Amino acid sequence: MMMARAIRLRRHAIQACALAFVWLACGLVARPAAAQQAPTIAAPQAILVDFDSGTVLFERAADTPNFPASVAKMMTMAVVFREIAEGRLTPDSEFKVSEYAWRRGGAPSGGATMFASLNSTIKVGDLLRGAIIPSGNDATIVLAEGIAGNELAFTVKMNEEAKRLGLTNSHFTNSNGLSDPDQKTTARDLSRLAAQIIRGYPDLYKIYSEPDFLWNKIRQNNRNPLLGMSLGADGFMTGYLKESGFNLVGSAVQNDQRLIVVILGAKSEKERAEDARKLLEWGFRSFESRLLFDAGETVGEAVLYGGEQGNVPLTAAGPIRLLEPRNGTERVAARIRYEGPVHAPVEKGAKLARLEIMRGEQVVLEIPLVAAQSVPEGPLWRRAVDGAYELVVGLLREGYAKLAAKLPVKLG
Repeated sequence: MMMARAIRLRRHAIQACALAFVWLACGLVARPAAAQQAPTIAAPQAILVDFDSGTVLFERAADTPNFPASVAKMMTMAVVFREIAEGRLTPDSEFKVSEYAWRRGGAPSGGATMFASLNSTIKVGDLLRGAIIPSGNDATIVLAEGIAGNELAFTVKMNEEAKRLGLTNSHFTNSNGLSDPDQKTTARDLSRLAAQIIRGYPDLYKIYSEPDFLWNKIRQNNRNPLLGMSLGADGFMTGYLKESGFNLVGSAVQNDQRLIVVILGAKSEKERAEDARKLLEWGFRSFESRLLFDAGETVGEAVLYGGEQGNVPLTAAGPIRLLEPRNGTERVAARIRYEGPVHAPVEKGAKLARLEIMRGEQVVLEIPLVAAQSVPEGPLWRRAVDGAYELVVGLLREGYAKLAAKLPVKLG
C-alpha cells in the first residue's frame, strides 16, 4: 500500500494537515504578483521540463499515447549509446548494409535516408550521424541488424531499455519510427528519454548538434529547426506520420540552465517549431531555481518495522532543486511515498521512497529517496512490539506519516 508521509516544516512554507487517514504537507508560498502566463500553443500534447531539477514547467496531455514517428530513433540511439559505453561496440565497428535495410529505409524507400549503398560496409560512427542528422531510416536498420541480428530482435532491446529508464507508457516495434499501430510513446516519456541521453552519454549527445552530414557525395542538413533559432538549442529530433502529426523533441541551454521540450501532434512543421520556441523562451524567462535540500540532507523518515530503531532517515542522491515562477503566487505541496512499513534490516543507499512536489494537483517534481544510514534488525522484543502495533493500527488507517522537510524560499 502506497502511503503519503506528512511533512513537518523546519522553516517557511509547509504546514502538516491530515486528510482521510493520509497525511500530506500543505503550504503556501506568497509572491507579490502573478507569474507570467504560459504561452498559447496549438499542439495537443506537450511538455517542458527543467533538466537539472526535473521540474515540469508546462504540460498538456503529457501522458496521452501517440505514434512517435522518427523521434523513435532516440530510443534506438539510447540502446546503441549504451552498447558503446559498456564496451560491446565502438564507433569504428563496421556493419554491412543488407538488402532489407536498403529497400526499407534507403534511397528506394522514398523516406528519410542517409543514402547508404547496398552491400556497403559502414562504421558505427557514420551510421550514428546518418540516423541522427538526416534521420536516416536505413542507418537505424543497419545498426539494429548489426547489434541484434534483425530489427525485431533489436526492438526487444529497445523495450528492455525503455523499461530500465522508466518509460512506462512507451512501446517500440521498429528502430526508425515507421508506421506501426502498436508503436507508441508519450510526451513525458520522451522528455525522460531525452534527459537520460544527455546525462548518460554527453559526448555522443554532441552529434545531435552537428549542422549537416555528407554521405555518398550528398550533403543533408540537420532536421532540427531549433538549432537555427538562437535559443541555445543543441539537440534531438523531429518526426512526422499522417497518424501522429508533426512531432519534435528538443533541448536548449541558456545561462547554465537546460530545458527539454516535447511537442506531439502538431498540424505542420511551422506549428511544431513555433510551439517549441514559445515554450523554451517562456521557460528561460519565467522561472528561477530554488534549493530545497542540500546533497546528503535528511528529507524525511520512513517508518521501520522490526529495526534497532523505529525509523530510517531518507535522503536524495544529490541536491534537490525546484524551478518556481518568478513573481508569482504558488501553492506548493510535498509528500513522500513508499511501500510500508519498511522491514529491517536496511542497508545505507537502498532505494525506499520518492519525494513528490506538487502545484495544485500537478506533480511537478519526483525525486527518488534512499536510506541515509544502515539500520540492523532489532531485538526480539522490538519485533514483537512492532508486529502487534502493525496488526492493530493497520486495521484503522490507510496511511501513516512522519517526515521532515523545508522549503528555503525568500519571500517578496
